[in-house]
Amino acid sequence: MRYPKPSWMNSDLELYRSNIRRFVETEIKPNQHKWAKQQHVDRELWTKAGEMGLLSADIPEEYGGAGGDFTHMAVLFEELAYSGDRSFGVHVHAIAAQYILNHGTEEQKQYFLPKMASGEMIGAIAMSEPGAGSDLQGIRTSAVKEGNHYVVNGSKIFISNGYLADVIILVTKTDPSAGAKGTTLMLLETKKAEGFKVGRILEKLGQKGQDTCELFFDNVRIPAQNVLGTEGMGFMQLMVELPYERLMLGVGAMAAIEMAIEITLEYTKERKAFGKSIFEFQNTRFKMAELKSQAVVARAFIDNSIEKLVAGKLDAATASIAKLHLSELECKVIDECLQFFGGYGYMMEYPIAQMYADARVQRIYGGSSEIMKEIIARSL
Repeated sequence: MRYPKPSWMNSDLELYRSNIRRFVETEIKPNQHKWAKQQHVDRELWTKAGEMGLLSADIPEEYGGAGGDFTHMAVLFEELAYSGDRSFGVHVHAIAAQYILNHGTEEQKQYFLPKMASGEMIGAIAMSEPGAGSDLQGIRTSAVKEGNHYVVNGSKIFISNGYLADVIILVTKTDPSAGAKGTTLMLLETKKAEGFKVGRILEKLGQKGQDTCELFFDNVRIPAQNVLGTEGMGFMQLMVELPYERLMLGVGAMAAIEMAIEITLEYTKERKAFGKSIFEFQNTRFKMAELKSQAVVARAFIDNSIEKLVAGKLDAATASIAKLHLSELECKVIDECLQFFGGYGYMMEYPIAQMYADARVQRIYGGSSEIMKEIIARSL
């Protein structure tokens, strides 16, 4: 079962999708079990993806990107989700590149973005702390100005791409007494940062091949020229860029929903019980019809949101609706699809079981469902 072509698709994007699909089939699918065991992808994957122009498709050509827009990234996020991959941290990498593109100096853009496009540099974003998850104003990692450097102390947790990252968008407090206005973003080059330490790769419920780490900062000196934008503007920058991240998560959730329904339909039509296929039972047909209806409606909304983002018209509330609705629906649909697999649905060798484990964090990271509701409520 295939869904109608998204309204934003065109012939160029169709060709681009075909290239990504081949890349996924040859470079990602065969390695998923290996990456899950080692808890991170191979460094070579980033280089190969960079050679294909996949890492920075929506970054201007003058900075090493492909000169496309969010629709190119949406195709990539969809194809990764269709394949069942939750290891390749290109999502966070893409967000980090957007921060630099939209808020960096010309020198920062010329230095970092081409390296991120080629895969020479892997990007990460360090927001969450042991005592501050969704509460960005509660961040305690400090950055104290000393001459031409900032001295950073503190720690971060749940940092995707933390193990392999070369450049980290680091959220710091430069003025603890100034509330949101005391937040500053900095560009940390991990290989040049004495006093910086990567903790163990955290063992997670799902997404086991995606490296998620703790980070520690012990008098790490960051050059003042590596402040992203200007001091004290970090909270505003975070608010500006979060719609991109939240829509990105919605796009991945949408593709996972479609894939879950597709593999469940295939299974229920092949699996026999009491002399007929599971799909022939009215309960199955009605439940699958319900899930298909929910998916089609959600697809119309997410496609409209993609068009709004490309046009520069996606507001924070709508992006939060996309993240809230799609992540909640993803967990619901996958759970109900898994039920049709019976005991096999609980076995990790079946893709639906892996999808179930991988999906749960969608309602937490990128802003929890509860935070999304608060943002939406403020817009009412």
